[in-house]
Amino acid sequence: MTTRDQILSLFRARPGEFISGQEMSSRLEISRAAVWKQVKVLSELGFTIESKHSQGYRLIDSPDLLMAADLKRDLKTEIVGCSLVSLPEVDSTNTYARNLAENGAVEGTVVIADRQLAGRGRLGRLWVSPGGVNLYTSIILRPDIPVQQTPHLTFLSAVAVAETLQELCHLQAVVKWPNDVLVGRSKIAGLLNEMSAETEKVHFVILGIGINLNMRADQLPTPINYPATSVLIESGKTVDRCLFGQTLLEKLDYNYLEFRTQGFGPIRARWEKLCNIFNRKVEVDLGKTIVRGTVVGLEDDGSLRIAQDNGELFRIVAGDVRLLDV
Repeated sequence: MTTRDQILSLFRARPGEFISGQEMSSRLEISRAAVWKQVKVLSELGFTIESKHSQGYRLIDSPDLLMAADLKRDLKTEIVGCSLVSLPEVDSTNTYARNLAENGAVEGTVVIADRQLAGRGRLGRLWVSPGGVNLYTSIILRPDIPVQQTPHLTFLSAVAVAETLQELCHLQAVVKWPNDVLVGRSKIAGLLNEMSAETEKVHFVILGIGINLNMRADQLPTPINYPATSVLIESGKTVDRCLFGQTLLEKLDYNYLEFRTQGFGPIRARWEKLCNIFNRKVEVDLGKTIVRGTVVGLEDDGSLRIAQDNGELFRIVAGDVRLLDV
């Protein structure tokens, strides 16, 4: 946690109280000048901080920012969020998290940013990532599983996102194979999981998650495959981004602990309940060809099983799925 976040944690622990510069200096083992500098940074970020001679500083009001100190406060997790990095802006949280992972970051490390300058979706697509409105995060995991099981973590992420949207925002979120979350027919969240592995060993997996929360209609990108939406557009209400982030991290943690002890089965069952394409006609764009048929199941490796009109079964490992019977 940065010095700025540590100072914010002190304010949060003693709401409405003045804390002297000397106390902050002693507790954080920094100079009083460094305390003043970090208080100034917080003020520039939009925090209202009162300063009084001989009494110190106290926090009056806070902006809607995703700060590590706020996200960590009351966070009930065992693994996810054990270390948390919050950034005002970054090229991509996945890229930043990968650099941390390659340099030994512990499992459960979370990178969260207010804005992304080069957010990425699946197949290298741009993920529009303005500041102050959405949630962009990446989580480092180091699962002791075979390489072929790593796609299971995409389903784990999708379930956590959909359940958070249902619980906090009361939206009928559904999961779209392989890595999107929809409300109605519009995309509200996307997942981009990346890994580093050898033939038989997973070094780490990055769970990348982007969720449209308080985005206005005029901020949405031009649709390519699916129109986009946000919680604000669907519900008419803004979301407390910090509360949403905490709830999501707690659900990811629960799902990951369950996955480590019970395997893919429970996650798969919940994903299937959230999915609306089983036994329905679909068209799958594989890039060079189109496959049409009825979705009849999910394979153990997470691939989609399609029954074509001629009765042949086709296994889909990657592609864009579109419902035909709507």
